[in-house]
Amino acid sequence: MTDFAARRTTMVDTQVRPSDVTKFPIIDAMLTVPREMFVPADRIEAAYVGENLELGGGRVMLDPRTLAKMLDALALTTADLVLVVGAAHGYSSAVTARMVNAVIAVEEDAGMAAEAERALAEAGADNVAVMTGPLADGMPRHAPYDAILIEGAIEVLPDALAAQLREGGRIAALFREGNLGVCRIGMSQGGQIVWRHAFHAGAPVLPGFAKVRMFSL
Repeated sequence: MTDFAARRTTMVDTQVRPSDVTKFPIIDAMLTVPREMFVPADRIEAAYVGENLELGGGRVMLDPRTLAKMLDALALTTADLVLVVGAAHGYSSAVTARMVNAVIAVEEDAGMAAEAERALAEAGADNVAVMTGPLADGMPRHAPYDAILIEGAIEVLPDALAAQLREGGRIAALFREGNLGVCRIGMSQGGQIVWRHAFHAGAPVLPGFAKVRMFSL
């Protein structure tokens, strides 16, 4: 029988702590949340690998290092309302939920959203609400948010999503730049998002977040 608790400890000790993520709430959440519950059944043995985990349809679960560093850079507090965009099977939402007041998890794939609801309920993450809808639209009816976590890469941030961040709120996104990627942390200031570089990481571009390509003859 697989000892997933031991794998969680190894994940934190070899992937998270060496990446300069040492805040207790993040370490505690990643040691506690059973990552194996939030992956497809046929990928359970790969739940703790140190790379993005393919979920099908061009979607991935972010590798533990990337997720931990994004959460670290967001500087979350126990009072925060957080929007997770591209929640997939719910792992990032479950981890985030242990550190904040509440999480709104948006997923446009109905099958993934159903799996997220099941896994989150089983994990006891009762401060997460899973919503189904286009990822690029966010979930404006619960805005403004103190923080937004986008679980996947973007090329552009839709104005409608940026507008859901409260003044002074933070957003973490992986920007695709050619074949590379960079995580940037944005802060809402005067109706604009001011970005800073955080670290390098990559993922597939999420639906609705690609640049519009202009073709000419």
